[in-house]
Amino acid sequence: MRRGSSRFLIFTPCIVFFHGGPGGGVDPKDRSFFNPTKYKIILFDQRGAGKSTPIANLEDNTTWDLVKDAEKLRLHLNVEKWHVFGGSWGSTLSLAYAQAHPDRVISLVLRGIFTLRKSSSTKRELLTYSPKPGRASSLLFRKQERGDIMLAYHAQLNSEDADVRLRAARAWSKWEMATSKLYVDPSYIARAEEDEFALAFARIENHYFVNDGWMRDGQLLEKQEIDKIRHIPCTIVQGRYDVVCPARTAYELKKVWPEVTLHVVPDAGHSSREPGIEKLLVQSTDKFSDL
Repeated sequence: MRRGSSRFLIFTPCIVFFHGGPGGGVDPKDRSFFNPTKYKIILFDQRGAGKSTPIANLEDNTTWDLVKDAEKLRLHLNVEKWHVFGGSWGSTLSLAYAQAHPDRVISLVLRGIFTLRKSSSTKRELLTYSPKPGRASSLLFRKQERGDIMLAYHAQLNSEDADVRLRAARAWSKWEMATSKLYVDPSYIARAEEDEFALAFARIENHYFVNDGWMRDGQLLEKQEIDKIRHIPCTIVQGRYDVVCPARTAYELKKVWPEVTLHVVPDAGHSSREPGIEKLLVQSTDKFSDL
């Protein structure tokens, strides 16, 4: 290898992308948030998601397993420090990783803040009356099961009957795809009909929610945890009309971590592909590339 190219590989900043869900997997389009002349871009499918095998697997699949995986990946790639980018569940994992390894994170770019607190999870309430494309959710369960919709889904998503699992997975996934954008995107709804995606997305997401992410309620916002990462430059991009991850959590993070830069996009929902959100995410990664 020429000396010049070797130096390029050593000194080009690396950015790691934590996808949403959990269970959502990466998409080649996720690279578009980063200027390839400024970053070495690292995308990886978390356990049981995307091209990770076995698909939709729940064994040894916890927040802290994923944090360990990310750190093993950093060491494997011989990266001393990297920039961290994550949206929705990816913001949860970004915060958890940064608090576990604060000396390895150069910057944080977060979108659609989610911290797995019981008070900030809308799914328990909204899965029963989701927008029209996902309305079938409430029809999966008998009336007596609807007292705890999360556990009702858990039972069906882990049923021995493959048809029951798939039906529940499609309904769960349709809910999130229907609520991700300010205006419902038919292509998002269509993805919920893909068997492998729906199973991984629904089973893993429900698995994490039922187990509260293997964290104390509100752990990621605790002062002693925020103090570990207070020195890290951080930008948050939040849609004002985000139903999946309501904006109040972003404001609460800003309250305990006033040093962060918070952008609230007035005409956006949850998806990173909302035009206003996408623009600010690209601007943020461009800004931090010089650190």
